[in-house]
Amino acid sequence: MTPGERDGGRVRARARAPGRGQVRTGAGDRGAATVWAAFAACALCVVFGAVLALGQATAARHRAGGAADMAALAAADRALRGEEEACAAASRVAGAQGVELVRCAVRGELAEVTARVVRGPYRPEVRSRAGPSEPRPATLPAPVELPDPAAPLDPAALLEPPGSTGLPEAPGSPELPGPPVPPWGPGPPGGTP
Repeated sequence: MTPGERDGGRVRARARAPGRGQVRTGAGDRGAATVWAAFAACALCVVFGAVLALGQATAARHRAGGAADMAALAAADRALRGEEEACAAASRVAGAQGVELVRCAVRGELAEVTARVVRGPYRPEVRSRAGPSEPRPATLPAPVELPDPAAPLDPAALLEPPGSTGLPEAPGSPELPGPPVPPWGPGPPGGTP
């Protein structure tokens, strides 16, 4: 068909659209909001995925840390029985937590372990130490003298005379300065009721 159609020998011109030849504003923006919404949704998905990955990495690190702490405590508990038994206890505790024991060392009462957990692409290793809070003194303090438990007790020594503790016997006793206080209390201030 041509720009005009033949209709019974007459040429009919096409109708012009209103505003043709005028500058139309916003004509090229049709559907732009859909594109922006799609880009925003993709950006939110990327951010959400990054937050989930960070959360998974943090959870794996905390799991390894907790298991390493418990394994170090188990090794320190058995440290005086030898390194082999201490590390075997640490390995059992780490295995029960679903964690691999990478390294175990015992020096005296101090145990140091390294544990690794595998969660997806993350493999954090955490080192932990356990042992006494302060080293034992080289010399022990002097022993305290205790009474002999086999010695007979003197009942008279258990009874102390009144006033020997430095406390008065009762209110109004001669050891207290001032007037005697009746057993129901001193009464209202400023005189008798």
